[in-house]
Amino acid sequence: MFKIYRIIFIFSSLVFLSFQSYGAEFVLKAAHNGGASHPFDDGYQKFKQIIETETNGRVEVQIFPGEQLGTEEQVNEMLQSGTAGLNISGSAALSNWVPEAELFNLPFIFRDSAHMYRVLDGPIGERLAKSIEKKLDVVFLGWMYSGNRNAWNNKKPIKSPSDMKGLKLRVMGSAVLVDTFNALGAQATPMSFGEVYTSLQQGVIDGAETDHIDLQVEKFYEVTKYVSLTGHMFLPASLIMSRKIYDKLPLDIQTVVHKAGRAATNYERMVIEGKTLEALEFLKKKGIKFYEVDKKPFQDAVKSVYTKNAKRVGGMATIRQVNSQ
Repeated sequence: MFKIYRIIFIFSSLVFLSFQSYGAEFVLKAAHNGGASHPFDDGYQKFKQIIETETNGRVEVQIFPGEQLGTEEQVNEMLQSGTAGLNISGSAALSNWVPEAELFNLPFIFRDSAHMYRVLDGPIGERLAKSIEKKLDVVFLGWMYSGNRNAWNNKKPIKSPSDMKGLKLRVMGSAVLVDTFNALGAQATPMSFGEVYTSLQQGVIDGAETDHIDLQVEKFYEVTKYVSLTGHMFLPASLIMSRKIYDKLPLDIQTVVHKAGRAATNYERMVIEGKTLEALEFLKKKGIKFYEVDKKPFQDAVKSVYTKNAKRVGGMATIRQVNSQ
């Protein structure tokens, strides 16, 4: 009997030592609101690969797509409390803490993705990153890209602002976006991303504004018909980490976190370009109708949004600085 207990004790000790040797010292919960095949997830997979490899397994990264941990805003609060490790947060969600992040929500503020990247990677993006760190109490790791957004609905084609009249369109929780779509004649309806599909099914909303990838990944193509290529927004998203968790990491791991953040950001930016083209072809095969629009009437209709929100985003001087990049 003694030999049996001794064998059990030795086996149990080996199991315990095994967990000590191979178990992660730190676990980082990484959240985003896209589906598992969204480019955000690709960015996180790159982050996970680098962190886990270069720390020899001392850090484990657990990825939670599709708002599994909560909305962007809720996860941002979890970062503040230290109950989540990382989040990919768009400028709309950020604006709850950092009003000047609304700068990137202004309609047609960016001419194309190259213009957006110049701004993000320059003084304006750096200044806003520091503000995010200070006001949200997080560590900023990089600017990702959430795609070029277009208006779509299941009622009728939108070819001019007058076609938006009466349409209930979901927008992100941004005062600037609400002002934008109200100015265009729609009934702007803020709601969480996870509620959009069901709301379309139930007729709570008629449509929304997203990029092509969201239309594919979230299967919105099943509940909508018409996409108007308004291209009104090139949406940045910040990769941010809980300051409470970051400060508990050894210096060598903190260094790897920043390296992994840079790599994940660059990789996500690359992946989204290809996946956007793939999504467009996929949606066309599903029968979604795409309509080119003259953007000037849309741009003229939203001029009041700039004057109304200029002070919030840093003044007209900041807007002119973006335009000059």
